[in-house]
Amino acid sequence: MSGLLVIMGSGETAPTMVKPHREIFRRCGDRPAVLLDTPYGFQENADDISAKAVKYFADSTGRALSVVSWRSTPAAGLPLERALSGLREAGWLFAGPGSPTYALRQWSETPLPGVLAEVLAADGVVCFASAAALTLGSHTIPVYEIYKAGADPHWVPGLDLFRQVTGLPAVLVPHYDNAEGGHHDTRFCYLGERRLARLEALLPPEAFIIGVDEHTAGLFDLGARTVTVVGNGGLTLRRGGRSQRWPAGTTLPFPVFTGLPEADVTPEAPAAVREQPPLTSLAASTQTATARFDACLAARDPDGCVAAALELEQALQDWIADTDVSDEREQARAALRGMLVRLGSFAGPDRFGPLVTALVALRTEAREAKNWALSDSLRDVLAGAGVTIRDTPSGPAWSAR
Repeated sequence: MSGLLVIMGSGETAPTMVKPHREIFRRCGDRPAVLLDTPYGFQENADDISAKAVKYFADSTGRALSVVSWRSTPAAGLPLERALSGLREAGWLFAGPGSPTYALRQWSETPLPGVLAEVLAADGVVCFASAAALTLGSHTIPVYEIYKAGADPHWVPGLDLFRQVTGLPAVLVPHYDNAEGGHHDTRFCYLGERRLARLEALLPPEAFIIGVDEHTAGLFDLGARTVTVVGNGGLTLRRGGRSQRWPAGTTLPFPVFTGLPEADVTPEAPAAVREQPPLTSLAASTQTATARFDACLAARDPDGCVAAALELEQALQDWIADTDVSDEREQARAALRGMLVRLGSFAGPDRFGPLVTALVALRTEAREAKNWALSDSLRDVLAGAGVTIRDTPSGPAWSAR
């Protein structure tokens, strides 16, 4: 086995992961790149998610992706063989957001896990992120069922492909350092410490947890038998409630995961006192732009306010292709709405015209990308500030009351 298994914690189609993606693509050369759409195949906007992912990789890495559709288990015969053939040709095979339990229902008891192993054996790259990453371990967290529907913490059987190709009996947990919950604990893929501890106690003695932070990837080189951590965060080995974490830039041999020496471990702090990781990505941009806007507003500096709002608009523009579903985007839109309304109270259209023009252009791009939620939200932002948009044959035009 000589391929590269990439486990991403999140950010698979975000600006933060462009550099890692480019480096990973160099490894597989010009071999075909394939997107597998199963994890989000149940969603009504599955076509839009695929299109956004294809555009992201084309724009950010210059690579053209083909989509192998496996939204439900293909029928035996030609449909199944056609899908398997498309996957076997891949030198780089990607799957990402959605529901891990839905994906497992479509993949279990099919040839697909074997095909993933074949791609790796042929020195290919298998890049699984977020929901897809959860499926690869011996056990899988049913995230939606626990976090959204209130089911008692429990495991479902995973594909156990990670053990097959690395020899490590691990459970993979992306979104390991998630901090969206604010004052309540959403680390460990939205479980928090209490529920993860309950789940960990149910694992067989030999199993352990490998956690991958958001906007971070673990590059498991199956030939060299090493893992390299890249991105913004780190990779954590957890066994029996005790953890060791390695930051981005670290390369480790696989044998480090076969034991967790007492001298090398550090117990995790309770959620109430744990220092949160520094904000990254859209959340950080929102916080920075909001602080700058507030300072300029207090100084009665409309030009500075416009510049801060434009910064946040650009951040939304940069993140428009991200397929990850989180509260960060809605928080950024809410902040932008507030900025525009407050700015309109003391600065006329001649002052914030550049911001309105930028928002109208962003709305147009969102409509072209079929991102109706963002398009409607931007329309509401502008309407709240007294700006009316008319869609004309020559493009959108706006006017202010």
